[in-house]
Amino acid sequence: MAPFQQRLSPSGSRGGSSPGSAKNPIELVAGTLLFIRRSGPCVRVRCALVVAHRSSGEPAQSKATTLTDTPRRPIIRNPITVLTALRSPRRLSREVLAGMVTTLALVPEVISFSIVAGVDPMVSLVASIVLALTMSILGGRPGVITAAAGSVALVIAPLVHDRGVEYVLPTVILAGLIQIAFGAAGLARLMRFIPRSVMIGFVNALGILIFVAQVPHVVNVPGLAYVLFGVTLAIIFILPRFTKVVPSPLVAIVVVTAIVIIANLSVPNVSDEGPLTGQLPGITPLLVPLSLETLQIILPTALSVAFVGLMESLLTAKLVDDMTDTPSNKGRESWALGVSNILAGFYGGIAGCAMIGQTVLNVKTGGARTRISTIVAGVFLLFLVTGLSSIMGQIPMVALAAVMMIVAITTVDWHSLKPSTLKRMPLPETLVMVTTVVVVVATNNLALGVVVGVVLAMVLFARRIAHVITVERVLDSAGGHVHYVVRGPLFFGSSNDLVDRFSYADDPARVTIDLSEAQIWDASTVAALDSIEAKYARRHASVTITGLDARSTGFHERLTGRLGV
Repeated sequence: MAPFQQRLSPSGSRGGSSPGSAKNPIELVAGTLLFIRRSGPCVRVRCALVVAHRSSGEPAQSKATTLTDTPRRPIIRNPITVLTALRSPRRLSREVLAGMVTTLALVPEVISFSIVAGVDPMVSLVASIVLALTMSILGGRPGVITAAAGSVALVIAPLVHDRGVEYVLPTVILAGLIQIAFGAAGLARLMRFIPRSVMIGFVNALGILIFVAQVPHVVNVPGLAYVLFGVTLAIIFILPRFTKVVPSPLVAIVVVTAIVIIANLSVPNVSDEGPLTGQLPGITPLLVPLSLETLQIILPTALSVAFVGLMESLLTAKLVDDMTDTPSNKGRESWALGVSNILAGFYGGIAGCAMIGQTVLNVKTGGARTRISTIVAGVFLLFLVTGLSSIMGQIPMVALAAVMMIVAITTVDWHSLKPSTLKRMPLPETLVMVTTVVVVVATNNLALGVVVGVVLAMVLFARRIAHVITVERVLDSAGGHVHYVVRGPLFFGSSNDLVDRFSYADDPARVTIDLSEAQIWDASTVAALDSIEAKYARRHASVTITGLDARSTGFHERLTGRLGV
């Protein structure tokens, strides 16, 4: 018997021998067992049918073929790991270059956000180094860039302006402890309740915010800056046609910066966003007393920093999951962010979270898949801050703005905005997506937009399923007994109307309510059933409730008659 060398194709055929081609029953069984051991679940089922039909003398081709059409969950085989990247020079170079490009795009935003937060630019840069390196080691989602983000800066700015920068350290430490508790308690699983329409709105709003944030860097600038802007775009679009070994954004930034330095051109650059001294700060001193009064001052801001950072980091991790078709550990990502923020608070001075735009640049544009890219980003940022701060300060802002604008355009889910897609999508789904985008763009707060989108999606969902219950009334031929069949989920949204579905005045003295096709989900439903029984009791009619499953029965027995109806 020839050994099996190939698996079955979708048509049920293969190049080598099959179990059905064996000459005798012993060979048939042996071949089948060997084939089953080497095959996946669907092929095992098909192979068993092939054997069954062969033994009965019936053709097996049609039966075997139809079973392969059964859909299977995609299985991710051979994910790219750090060890895999280290063994492949091509993959390693891609990871390194992606990290370098991301770092260059990270610097101006971190400096800009530090100005928003009211802290020194070096504070945000050093904190970003600590965050990037710590999350590269501890984080649960490879490829995510973590740094001093704008959303955290917006939350922490009022505290700095009202109380001073000395309150930032205890706020960051408390926020980090909250994030550690969140991750350790497994609350990151709540991310599964964020609907797809909210995620699409989040991504589209992100693209808009990234693009809008770059507009000031290309408006009211010298005419020469527009030439550099065009050169940057030209390199980004044309270079990939010839080679993809080196990321085109990195080449564009290096070439344009070299032109500016060699030609001694005067255009807005990174150093205009804030001074870069090249000196690292020491351990951040604690300058406020650890008292109840301090806790009352920092607690609201710490809660906001913690949950805004968690929301953006977990949403970014989910976004990268979708981009790479690989899973991530959301719980690990949560507590690792808390540890990273505490370390960044002590050495740097400000908190951070995932930088969504830079992460998209790293993963989607740069093609990074492992922790190597984020480690390179942290180390390269450290190198730029300490050794090349003068050169880094001369990078033209229009070059970085061009790179980030391309990232913004590729971030938007354009398929979701096509008229054909909008026409097919249910109106509530579109409304949730548009609301999420509008809230994020109006408030410049991604977390708030997601919260509003989730709440709106919940309300619309509850409203939609509240109207799916049906009540069927069947009166027996003698007219002495009426049977009601209730179908659909019973909860606060649907059970409030349940009371009005019964004909109290017309029904006989015996009433049966059949809930075999319904389930009780909350106390509102029990209260509604109690109200129905009370209405019938006033008319001297008896009510029997049947068909409840074990869970609903226990729930009903525990609450009925105890809700004050």
